[in-house]
Amino acid sequence: MLSGAEMLVQSLIDEGVDYIFGYPGGAVLHIYDALFKQDDIEHILVRHEQAAGHMADAYSRTTGKTGVVLATSGPGATNTVTAIATAFMDSIPMVVISGQVPSNLIGDDAFQETDMVGVSRPIVKHSFQVRHASDIPTIIKKAFYIAQSGRPGPVVIDIPKDTTAPHEKFPYQYPEAINIRSYQPSVKGHGGQIKKAVDTILGAKRPVLYAGGGVILSNASKELTEFAHRLNLPVTNTLMGLGGFPGSDRQFIGMLGMHGTYEANMTMHHADVIIAIGARFDDRVTNNVKKFCPNATIVHIDIDPATISKIVTSHVPIVGDVKSVLSDMLEAIGDKELDQPALLDWWSQINEWRKRHGLRYDTSTEHGMKPQHVIETLYKLTNGKAIITSDVGQHQMFAALYYKYDEPRQWLNSGGLGTMGVGLPYAMAAKLVNPQRDVVCITGEGSIQMNIQELSTCFQYDLPVKILNLNNAQLGMVKQWQDMLYEGRHAHSYMNSLPDFVKLAESYGHKGVKITDPDKLEEQMAEALAMKDKLVFIDVYVDRNEHVYPMQVAGQSMRDMWLAKGERT
Repeated sequence: MLSGAEMLVQSLIDEGVDYIFGYPGGAVLHIYDALFKQDDIEHILVRHEQAAGHMADAYSRTTGKTGVVLATSGPGATNTVTAIATAFMDSIPMVVISGQVPSNLIGDDAFQETDMVGVSRPIVKHSFQVRHASDIPTIIKKAFYIAQSGRPGPVVIDIPKDTTAPHEKFPYQYPEAINIRSYQPSVKGHGGQIKKAVDTILGAKRPVLYAGGGVILSNASKELTEFAHRLNLPVTNTLMGLGGFPGSDRQFIGMLGMHGTYEANMTMHHADVIIAIGARFDDRVTNNVKKFCPNATIVHIDIDPATISKIVTSHVPIVGDVKSVLSDMLEAIGDKELDQPALLDWWSQINEWRKRHGLRYDTSTEHGMKPQHVIETLYKLTNGKAIITSDVGQHQMFAALYYKYDEPRQWLNSGGLGTMGVGLPYAMAAKLVNPQRDVVCITGEGSIQMNIQELSTCFQYDLPVKILNLNNAQLGMVKQWQDMLYEGRHAHSYMNSLPDFVKLAESYGHKGVKITDPDKLEEQMAEALAMKDKLVFIDVYVDRNEHVYPMQVAGQSMRDMWLAKGERT
């Protein structure tokens, strides 16, 4: 016989939850009291509920498990909205437990009341509001099943305070399994469609594998790599798919899209068969959909039927789990090969495109260190083995392009929503569950200040991440657009009152390092990375005028790119 609060906690234990990321408040105090009485789940006390959501999101990204958030009613719950939207856009499983005012006060504008189910409806996979304490075990089981299965996503459980009252006890039993009749996602791909896809691929002269975050979510990196190697296919990853195929592999042609490599975008544009795997053809990839890869037959594999032909027409659609479908396709291919002379010509062309740009940049340091060189130095010093998180902006693109990711779940960032402020909470969660790995948050002075209060959480829980701040004293990507599209009118993109980040980090009990001399970059960064038991804020002053290239020309095809200032295809 357990109270609603005890049922909630016991259900989470029975579901195998290791961590809850949260912040207490009146509506959830019964739940916090029940948490206090157990030792199976560790609660991480953040300094802002948005960071709790981002930590839970990153916990999921780095482990493959479902992250859990606990927040109180009203402002506590609404503070998680940005994190929920971030997880929703990137298909990350997460369960958000929000406190609510007592049932008899719902709708009365009671203190700290917000309709969390209504507020979150457009950005969740599903939501529940508890009506009776005895429903809690079944609701928890359903929430985790929905969050994890099919196309993953966040689920909200809104719990009125009276349903967690400690003095009301009910029989507890956690369901062993759950069956939701109206929700039965397909896992295995249609055999006929798989055969058609294989025949299409084997008939290709200029094929390319375009792989997205679904490969990582499905734990299908091994199958993707085997598939690519079996047929000697060029592979390009989306921002979310980086690490799904080894970045140092000779068949990897780089990230594609708005800031993708020249060779990746050119390969896509000129391909005759595109095999899209766990990717959704978002606008940061396609540019102008009407001009997108005009001569390509598209094979599209995705677990979400709503994604198929939503943006770009799929000629051979396959609905199913990426891992399962790739396994079936490998079996169907056997020892068959593509047209080898045609494939040889195709690779010859791709290698010519590689030489054309190759992520070159001006290496002069007249106006400060180049951010590209900073990332290359980090890659060298970490042997390419660090878990990298990023915020959003120029630094994110530099991190995506100039650090090679050989493993899935090595690269954590906000792709779909583009949320500034995720970098530090992402790094914290990654370090929490990977204590022996180097974890580096690559950020900018704009993004880091959005959740910088979490330096306090890092100190409390001993999370010695490294923060690499590419400091150009401006909102770099905003300024780049203003340079290119607004005739250099820099409206509110300069950060004119920055703190001393070294002193700020030290005030939280951490270590700070300021790097301004290009000749000392490697030495100082190596010293910072060597402090394994310390959070180190590495504040690197970089060239304020540097842009991210390549960059697609807006409204054009994938082959239309700026390659440098004043140089376009």
